Amino acid sequence: MHETTIAMIQLGAVFFGLGLLGRVARRAGISPIPLYLIGGLAFGEGGLVPLAGIEEFTHLASEIGVVLLLLLLGLEYSASELTTGLKKSWMAGVLDLVLNAAPGAIAAYLLGWGTVGALAMAGVTYISSSGIVAKVLGDLGRLGNRETPVVLSVLVFEDLAMAVYLPVLTAVLAGVSFVGGLTSVGISLLAITVVLVVALKYGRFISAIVDSPDHEVFLLKLLGSALLVAGIASQLQVSAAVGAFLLGIAISGSTAENATRLLEPLRDLFAAMFFVVFGLNTDPRSIPPVLAIAVALAVVTTATKVYTGWWAARRQGIGKMGRMRAGVALVARGEFSIVIAGLAVASGQVADELAALATAYVLLMAILGPIAAKYVEPIGEFFQRRRQTA
Repeated sequence: MHETTIAMIQLGAVFFGLGLLGRVARRAGISPIPLYLIGGLAFGEGGLVPLAGIEEFTHLASEIGVVLLLLLLGLEYSASELTTGLKKSWMAGVLDLVLNAAPGAIAAYLLGWGTVGALAMAGVTYISSSGIVAKVLGDLGRLGNRETPVVLSVLVFEDLAMAVYLPVLTAVLAGVSFVGGLTSVGISLLAITVVLVVALKYGRFISAIVDSPDHEVFLLKLLGSALLVAGIASQLQVSAAVGAFLLGIAISGSTAENATRLLEPLRDLFAAMFFVVFGLNTDPRSIPPVLAIAVALAVVTTATKVYTGWWAARRQGIGKMGRMRAGVALVARGEFSIVIAGLAVASGQVADELAALATAYVLLMAILGPIAAKYVEPIGEFFQRRRQTA
C-alpha cells in the first residue's frame, strides 16, 4: 500500500478515535484531555499499536494546536480587563506562584534532575489549565458568580507569568548564556509592553484589519496572522504560544467574539492532536515508576491551589462556599503543563522520566479538577448541615 494511503488511514483512525473519546468524556462529565493523553500512550512507542509515517503531520498539527489554544485564551480578555485584573490580583498571583511552583521544584531536586529539571517541574505544577477552567465554569453555569472574576484574574496573572517564564526556560534548555537569557526575557517583556500599549490605544484598528463579513476571508486572516505572529515570536526567542496569546488580547469587541466562534472547532481539533502527540512521545512503561510521586504532587498541589483561590476570594469579601468554588476551579492542570514538559524533554537537557511524571500528573489533575468543581457544592452543603445539626 502507498505511504500516503497508509498515513491517511492512520490519521482517519486517530481522528475518529478522538471523537469517540471526546464523546465518552462528555458523558462522564470530565475534560477529554486525560483520554486524549491515554489514547496517545496507547499508540505511541511502547503502546498497543505504534503508529508510523504520520510524525511530520502530527508534530505540525500539535504546534498549531498550542497556538490556537493560546490565541482563543487571549481573545477572552481585553487589554483593559487584563491590566485591571492584574492590579486587583497581583498579591494572589504571587502567592499562587510561590505555593504551586515550589512542590514541583522540590520534587525535581529530590529526584536528582538538577536545576534545569527543577525549573521545568516548577512550571508544570504551577500553571492551571485556563482551557479546562474556562470550560468547567461555563458548563457549570458559574461564569456570572461573584468568585469567577477572582479566578480569571489569577489565571491572567499565570498567563503573563508564562510570558516571562517560557523565554527563561527556553534559554536555559538551549544552554544560552546568562546575558542571552536576560536578552530573551527583555525581548519578551518588550513585546508584551508594546502589544498591551497598542491593544489599549489601537486595538480597534487591529480588529478592523483582521475582521471581515465573509467567514472564509475572516478565517484566513485570523489563522494567517496567528501563525505569522507565533512564528515571528518564536524567531525572537519568545514563545510562539505567548505571541498568539498577545495577538488574541489585541483583538477585541465583536471581532473577538466572532473570532472565538469561528476558531473554536479548529482549536478543539488541533489541540486534541497536541495532547495525543505528547502521549505518543511518552512510553507508557515509564509511568508506573513515577506514579506514586505524581499522586503525592497531586495531593499537595490540590491543597495549595484550593488555598490560593480561598485566600484570593476572601480578600474580595466572598463567602465560604464561593471561596471553595474559587479554590477548586484552579485545580486542573493541562495544556501549559504539557507544553513545558514537552519543551524540556525535547531539548535533551532533562531526564526522560520528566515526561512520564508530567503526563501522570496532568492525567490526575485534569480528571480531579472538573470532578472537584462539580461536587464541591454538594459536599460543602453536606458538611454545613452536619455542623448545624451537631
